[in-house]
Amino acid sequence: MTDLRANGDAGQAFPIYITVVGGLLFLALAYFAVGQAAATRSEAQTAADAAALAAALETRDRLADQWVAKVLEPESWQDIFEGKAPVPSACWRAHELAARNDASVDCEPDGLLSYTVVAETNDTVGDTIVPGTEDQKATETATAVIEARCSFKPPAEEAPDESPEEADEEVLPTLSCEGEDWELSPDHLSDLPKPEDLFDVHLAD
Repeated sequence: MTDLRANGDAGQAFPIYITVVGGLLFLALAYFAVGQAAATRSEAQTAADAAALAAALETRDRLADQWVAKVLEPESWQDIFEGKAPVPSACWRAHELAARNDASVDCEPDGLLSYTVVAETNDTVGDTIVPGTEDQKATETATAVIEARCSFKPPAEEAPDESPEEADEEVLPTLSCEGEDWELSPDHLSDLPKPEDLFDVHLAD
């Protein structure tokens, strides 16, 4: 009688055991699917961030080149710092960086001093227990901003009693770049600020 009861209890417990194991396996697969989706989104965000920063850095460098070319024309500095200098779009750099991150992007200049990039992964989430994920790609957006780090006092008008020779001897305006001052002289232009001194590039919050 005892053996029959024990065998009966074991027989009843076995379906419960199978159900519990099946449920745990389903949960494990579900967590795996969520993890795959999160990883794919992370890849898309990384691609978007890198692409937006690459475009902004390229524009920063071109603006810095413009400033160096116009260093003896301080009346043009403000336009350069405001992004109004004639520099081409750098979205080609965004596409280049996205390709390195196995993604494709849509890139648009967002005003004069920023780029917004929408990146889509080339790879899909893959086969999971969640229907439709096998063809699902991740899409993320990033915006990179270029900000001038420097300020200066615009050149003063020539005084009425000042001779042209005296005006030629004047130094250029002092360039103040977040705590560092650059005393610029037309005769000593070997040590000029670098692009990273003139402009800051960062992702928008």
